[in-house]
Amino acid sequence: MTVSKLLSVIFCLALCCALSAPAAMASEGNQATKVTFNQSVEVPGRVLAGRTYWFTVMRDDRDQNIVQIWNADRTELLATILTVPDYRLEPKGRTVIKFEERPSSQPPTLQAWFYPGDNYGHEFVYPEARAKELAKRIGRPVLSMRDELVSNIAKPAKSAKEPSVMAMKQAHVQAVNPSGQEISMAKVVQQKPQK
Repeated sequence: MTVSKLLSVIFCLALCCALSAPAAMASEGNQATKVTFNQSVEVPGRVLAGRTYWFTVMRDDRDQNIVQIWNADRTELLATILTVPDYRLEPKGRTVIKFEERPSSQPPTLQAWFYPGDNYGHEFVYPEARAKELAKRIGRPVLSMRDELVSNIAKPAKSAKEPSVMAMKQAHVQAVNPSGQEISMAKVVQQKPQK
């Protein structure tokens, strides 16, 4: 192989890698983000096995409060989850996923997901019974919604106008503290920049 052919092959490989890397990590339109967990992780309504998933914001959700979790090749919708905007002062140039503390015998619980470069992230809302358990376990408030809405999480939803999604979007979101009392959501998330 001549030097010029070798350089051409190296250039083509470098170009392919450069073009495919951003698409594999994130997409701005619906904040599609590829995430790999090396162990099981709890999200509202279910436990995900340790493997690769795609997190997206539902495309026609104007408020961007509905996060969907897909399998690795994006052929199966695994969860449709209500979130609340969570503000942070300094965005990172990478995906940030925050977990709750947990006993070693249980999978980590997903608290929030921040898309690269965004000030606003997605704080996950748990069914009330589970939120009370988590709040007691971790010693801090957790966002919650009525338990009967948990059945909407596993329903495949293609639109924010579907009944299951509308029910979640209209849910009364609150927070519960470690003693199980309802408190203001503002004690858990910062929804606006502080002046």
